[in-house]
Amino acid sequence: MTRQITMRMYFATFSIVARDSRTGDFGVGTCTAAPCVGVFLPFAQEGVGAIATQAWVNVNLGHQGLELMRSGLSVRSALEALLAEDDGRARRQVIGIDKESVYGHTGDECTGAKGHILEKDFAVAGNILTSTGVLDAMASNWGKSKGELPHRIIRALEAGQAAGGDSRGRMSAALVVASSKPKLYHNLRVDMHEEPLRELRRIFDRCWKLQAEYGDEDGEVLRTKHKIARR
Repeated sequence: MTRQITMRMYFATFSIVARDSRTGDFGVGTCTAAPCVGVFLPFAQEGVGAIATQAWVNVNLGHQGLELMRSGLSVRSALEALLAEDDGRARRQVIGIDKESVYGHTGDECTGAKGHILEKDFAVAGNILTSTGVLDAMASNWGKSKGELPHRIIRALEAGQAAGGDSRGRMSAALVVASSKPKLYHNLRVDMHEEPLRELRRIFDRCWKLQAEYGDEDGEVLRTKHKIARR
């Protein structure tokens, strides 16, 4: 294992990792009362999987987790191997997903209403929540929603926020999708905002419309139409 780098940041938050079994895309969505969550929490790689690391954040769970998964380990084997060497594992919360399975860990020293839910094609987790009903609302919403992966991720976050979200309030949100067909709305962040999830939705909807205008047949179409738009 490489040298461990633990960020001195506590992300009391609610998050989701998910996969689209049809396209093979992986995604992460999150909202929190802490600043700049998109820097430290979401990790996703095309054809490999997605990881969300929170509570007392150890970014190696994301970086090294994906590296181990690329080498052929399942998300469970990868993250359990890293947690076994992490002296701060009792303060960590992490969820991950690969092509076939999901994994979750909520350390005993994570605080407030906390926990994780694992299902076939997604996992949700949170800590310092208004209640664990936040996670139930996210999971229920996922089970009923349809459409593209990023749409479903944002809807799940909105359901979690409607159920109470982070007990301390809200400040930042992020959406990351790893896909063989990247789109404008696949990597979005909102920082230091009074309504970060609402703003994330606004930006997402705008990018969705722009993507439709540009077309998404391939990267060349997007580049060409972007040049025309700037003239």
